[in-house]
Amino acid sequence: MAKREIEDTDEEKLLMQRIAKILDETRTSYATHNRKLKELSLLRSKSSSLPQFFSAFSRALIPLFDFQRRLASAERVVRFVSVFAGTRDPDNASDSDEFLDYFLKFLLVAAAAANKTARSRACQIVSEIILRLPDDAEVSDDLLDEVIECMKLRVGDKVPIIRTLAVRALSRFVNDSDNSDILDLFLEVLPLEQNADVRKMIVLSLPPTSVTSQVIIDRTLDVSESVRKAAYCVLANKFPLQSLSIKLRTDILRRGLADRSIVVSKECFKLMKDEWLTKCCNGDPLELLKYLDVETYESVSESVIEALLKAGFLKLHNGASIRQYISSNSDSTEGCPLNIHLMEAEVALYWRIVCKHLQSEANAKGSDAATTMGTEAEVYAAEASDKNDLLEKILPETVDDYIELVRAHTNAGANHRFTCRQLLLLGAMFDFSDATNRRVASAFLQELMRKPLEHEDDEEGNVIVIGDGLNFGGDNDWAEAIARLARKVHAAPGEFEEVVLAIIEELAQPCRERTADCVQWIHSLSLTGLLLKNANQSVLVAFVGEHWYLSSNMDNELQAKHAHLDVQRIAVRCLGIFGLLERIPSEELVKQLSISYIKGPHPISMEACKALVDLGMWHGPQEVDRVLKHDLPCQIQCDKKFFSPVNFSDLEGDLNVGLLDLLYGGFEKDDWGNLSTCTEDECVHAVLGEGFAKILLLSEKYPSIPTSLHPVLLSKLISLFFSDETEHTQGLKQCLSKCISKAFIPVMRSMWPGIYGNSGGSSFMVSQMRKRAVQASRFMLQMMQVPLYAKETQPESENNSTEVPQVIDSCAEVPFECDEEGLAIRIGVEVASFHSKKTAAEKSYVSALCSILVLLRFRLSEQGPIKFMRRLLSRVVECVLSEKDLVKELKRMAEHLMIRDEQPDQELLQDEVNLILGKLELEFHLDLDGSIAMPQTPAARPKARSTRSRRRVTVEHDSSEDEVVSPASTVPSTTHHTVQVRSQRASKTAALSKMSAYTASAKKNHEIEELEEEDSLVTSEGSDDSDQYS
Repeated sequence: MAKREIEDTDEEKLLMQRIAKILDETRTSYATHNRKLKELSLLRSKSSSLPQFFSAFSRALIPLFDFQRRLASAERVVRFVSVFAGTRDPDNASDSDEFLDYFLKFLLVAAAAANKTARSRACQIVSEIILRLPDDAEVSDDLLDEVIECMKLRVGDKVPIIRTLAVRALSRFVNDSDNSDILDLFLEVLPLEQNADVRKMIVLSLPPTSVTSQVIIDRTLDVSESVRKAAYCVLANKFPLQSLSIKLRTDILRRGLADRSIVVSKECFKLMKDEWLTKCCNGDPLELLKYLDVETYESVSESVIEALLKAGFLKLHNGASIRQYISSNSDSTEGCPLNIHLMEAEVALYWRIVCKHLQSEANAKGSDAATTMGTEAEVYAAEASDKNDLLEKILPETVDDYIELVRAHTNAGANHRFTCRQLLLLGAMFDFSDATNRRVASAFLQELMRKPLEHEDDEEGNVIVIGDGLNFGGDNDWAEAIARLARKVHAAPGEFEEVVLAIIEELAQPCRERTADCVQWIHSLSLTGLLLKNANQSVLVAFVGEHWYLSSNMDNELQAKHAHLDVQRIAVRCLGIFGLLERIPSEELVKQLSISYIKGPHPISMEACKALVDLGMWHGPQEVDRVLKHDLPCQIQCDKKFFSPVNFSDLEGDLNVGLLDLLYGGFEKDDWGNLSTCTEDECVHAVLGEGFAKILLLSEKYPSIPTSLHPVLLSKLISLFFSDETEHTQGLKQCLSKCISKAFIPVMRSMWPGIYGNSGGSSFMVSQMRKRAVQASRFMLQMMQVPLYAKETQPESENNSTEVPQVIDSCAEVPFECDEEGLAIRIGVEVASFHSKKTAAEKSYVSALCSILVLLRFRLSEQGPIKFMRRLLSRVVECVLSEKDLVKELKRMAEHLMIRDEQPDQELLQDEVNLILGKLELEFHLDLDGSIAMPQTPAARPKARSTRSRRRVTVEHDSSEDEVVSPASTVPSTTHHTVQVRSQRASKTAALSKMSAYTASAKKNHEIEELEEEDSLVTSEGSDDSDQYS
């Protein structure tokens, strides 16, 4: 019996050597794989038993599971093994299926190993087998379920490459209705995944459904370029144009064509050109525009045509032009009426962009011809001439034809208003130097300006003006098109202002006589606003004396409290614009705006708020205060640290309040309705936030604003930014400041639930509030560490390593109290102020602060704060001893601070401590007599070890791999020997010694690895050493 076992062992060793030889030969080239597959299949069929063959096969393959480097030779072996396992031998189908079962069970054990290299290699082979497995493969349902469950578990692995391979393996089953939980898992982990490669693999694995379309489109905003590119690849290959809504189509194109990465923008353009334009629209750009709703998403449609024109993909057909929409009833066009064919919106937009492109190219070529000489200049001039000739063939033949075309669309009603506006913008292409052309165009423009506004009556008989009620024609784009054409026609100095003022005087006659209705008031005031926005200031000032009734009429109307809110709102807007044109704002104007801001309804208050913010930024808050408080003596407010409270209910006619105090008091006003239901353009708080953010950003231009108020403003802005009520106010995202260091702690205190009297709520609400506060802390840290504008003269940090982010050597003029050193000390003092016994809310608050503390950096020039922080860190560590990961990071920070301390033996003096605390305006007792050594964490208690053994794959690996343990591998290693528990410090010492030894032999190992490329990767272990894996 023993002799037979010896013979079986010898036979198995010989079989393993033959298998190893085949595997070794497959690593050189893919060309040998087909031949070696036949050899290995023949060897399997001739073996005495399949279990014996698989035992030899697995033992020969085990060294591959311990090879860490991702070399091309190792990848060839993995691919060969995967193909062999998934290929069904027609002559021995049962053996092939049985071998596949054995191999998958073997890989499942390896996928649960503690060694990350073994797990990674196992997941790689499993994914290759699953993706190559034919549909008719005979795999038991139970085994397949085990594979799926194992890969779902590996999706949560702590090693990114393992998560990527697990997702790749599960992508084969994500479309199955029986495995809907896989799709749910992908959708759950995608927004939480930190690794870009894993996110990319998940995006590539998502199936085309109505649920996943929005998820994939959201990844077009991913921070990683590769993930964004993958999203556009998936959209191109899996989602036809017709399957997406108009909103999703425009989101895809708007983000992709404007992406900062050229690679991503090219991928989006490829999607648009190859898939949408060529396949779905037969190469017709007008057909593509119909899928984009040009009237709603004009800017996106414009960028699409511009991208196609710049790429040279659009070729203008012969005879295609705007002239085909203009025809005459007779052969002689002179004096005969024209037949106008109405354009579609897509056609009008298309021709406007084409004409604009041709004109810009003609101008560019003409400029090149003017700056060059000789043949090159002639070539440029010829190209410019060709562009101009093509432009003339597209545009209407005469200005009269153009005016008739626009008039026909204007008279066609509101449905053709978009087309009419596109045609108005085409007026910039014409030459109005001829008096006849100018007279015809001027008459048409005056006709448009005098045309009454469109309105309708509601069920109660109230008049409702069509449009926004602010801009001329009810639309800002329409008003801009009218103004642009009018300035083109009336290009002479003062002519535009004179013509428009004459029309305003005619329209304002009923207003002055108090016989005008609300529609006439809005018409007159909207045209006044158009003039104020587009007029030349110096020219307009010359007409102020003659036409002062414009401002007085608006002021009187406000005082009269017109019943129609739109009249009040547009009058406030005109007053605000007029105030910007004045050299010094008038007292009556500022008072009227202030009263409207205080007492007016929400729409009126919002317009008045915008006007006051603009006045303050244009003229300066001090100048506006001089108007509001003309009877008060000038006082220096450099030491002002808080805004004066404002009681809006007591403010009647006395406006003895500063502009900034008046505006800041609006944050506390709570009778403006529910802000969560307001959009960005309808929220007073959003207007205030954006205004104060601009003031902070341009604080150097406003020296009259005390710098001590900056932290108060920033604290309010950040709290407002992360508030639920202002979730959609995108303008607040521009909040930038230099005083984050001082505002950080007040913001965190005010946002963290359960501390300092802050309300909590349900567990879900508390979790959401904590997440929002952590997001706010990271936001403030990012604003502090990443400057808005990089200074060219600022030297780069010499210590730019990502491994040591706590210390930098850059010299900066910013004092430490306003930089990261000051923020670090503030956080340390805040953490140390908590007692040893803390509530759950206090523990989470302290942990969040310490997570930010370890990310802060210290400049080498700030030796005082470095010494202060070294002594303070010991107090900080005492507060978070239960958080092992934080303690580890804090100790690492302390080690680097010790390295940067140029004089570690010199003690910190009490005067220096008082100076630092005084600059930071903190009160804290720092023990200078105590030790700066880090407190030790309590030693871990030995856990009861299981006596039950578990059969699993074990491999020999480097000592550096011992610390990498899968979170899912909770089964302790089995052994029958006595286990001695070492203290954590002893374990750390041993680990450091091993790391030092590994570093010293790095060069030697590199030379050995170069030689391994020439040797076999799969036969590096002896057969005797491999017995433990059988």
